[in-house]
Amino acid sequence: MADDAKPSTETEDSPPASRPRSNLGLVIGFVGMIVVIETGMFFFLVPSAEQVSALAEQQLIQSVQEGAEEAEQEASDENLVEEFELGTFGETFSPTDTDRSFRVELRLYGLIRAKNREKMEKEFEAKTGRLRHEIRKKIRNSELSELQDNQLGLLERRILTICNHLLDEDMLLGVGFNDYQLIED
Repeated sequence: MADDAKPSTETEDSPPASRPRSNLGLVIGFVGMIVVIETGMFFFLVPSAEQVSALAEQQLIQSVQEGAEEAEQEASDENLVEEFELGTFGETFSPTDTDRSFRVELRLYGLIRAKNREKMEKEFEAKTGRLRHEIRKKIRNSELSELQDNQLGLLERRILTICNHLLDEDMLLGVGFNDYQLIED
C-alpha cells in the first residue's frame, strides 16, 4: 500500500501531462465564416452579366448622345448666318429715261454662313476689283424706278446674282443695304 500512496502523491504535486489545447476548430470556424460572408457579398454586391452589359449599353448610348449633341451644336455654329461687308459705293449717273443726274450712296453687306467666312475673305480680297466693278455697273444700269423702290428687291437680286457668279462658289445667301440714299443732283 505504500506503493499505492506514492503515485497518488506524485500526481498531486506535479501537473498531469495533458495535451496542448488545440484551437483548430476555432480557426476552421472563423475561416468558414469569412468564406460564407465573402460568398454572400459576391452574390449580392457584384453585378450580374446582364447588369454589367446594361450599364455598358447605357454608357454607350449616353456617349453617343453627347457626341451627337456636340456635332449638332458644331453644325449649327457652322451654319450660323453672318454679315460680310462688301463695301461702300457712291455712284453718280443719269438714268437712260431722264436727263437728270442722280447720286446713289450705299453700304452693302452680304449674308454668308460662318463656316465660309475664311474662304469668303480670301476670295473677296482676290476679286475685290471685279466685284466692285460689277456692282457699280448694276447700279448704273438700273432704272430710276428700281432705285426709288422702297424694298430694292430687284437691285438686291441682281447684285447677289453677279457676286455669286464671280465667286468660285455661291457663298452669298443674300445681300442687303446698311445705308442707302438716292439723291437728285
